[in-house]
Amino acid sequence: MAFFLKKIMEFLPKEIKKYSENHTEKEPLLLKKLNRETWAKVMTPRMLSGHIQGRALSMFSKMINPQNIIEVGTYTGYSALCLAEGLTKSGSLHTIDINEETTSIAMRYFNKSEFSKKIHQHIGNGLEIIPKIDCNFQLAFIDADKENYSAYFDLIIEKMDINGYIIADNVLWSGKVVNNQLDNETKALDEYNMKMMNDERVETMLLPIRDGLMISRKIR
Repeated sequence: MAFFLKKIMEFLPKEIKKYSENHTEKEPLLLKKLNRETWAKVMTPRMLSGHIQGRALSMFSKMINPQNIIEVGTYTGYSALCLAEGLTKSGSLHTIDINEETTSIAMRYFNKSEFSKKIHQHIGNGLEIIPKIDCNFQLAFIDADKENYSAYFDLIIEKMDINGYIIADNVLWSGKVVNNQLDNETKALDEYNMKMMNDERVETMLLPIRDGLMISRKIR
């Protein structure tokens, strides 16, 4: 069992992962500290976006230069800090999570960052909170409970501007989406992936970064 768990956590061969990291912009110091603390103190640190995916999220955000971002699944705040790097000068990021233990770590790092006044934390059920946020978004990141991905999308798409992007994490789910028999979480992710392909409001690509990022652009 230990060997199996170790293997599913290795998304890329170690040599390729190291080479990719060496040829990717380095983590800002604050994110490096958050990365280290998460792996040292928090259960399931694998949930952290990490260096390469974090720089990818930062790059997407900088390309889009959004006024407003919504994130479902704060965890310890790493991805939110990456996404915030691309906000406009007056922009804001709304991040939602139900876990007060991990969000307390996120809050500490948000307060230490240059984005402290731009990041707004919401603690509670995302399905209840999303409709109450009174603004439109140009970028969204979904990385919460997998069985509600489709429900989060249905709420968020109504608040997205045309040409806005919705990014969903873990859509490959350690490769389990291609198994013959799917557990509930994997089935929900597979259904989300198919939903993106069939929804005429978006154009979609599945990018096999780390555990899979589904990139969907609202076109109508």
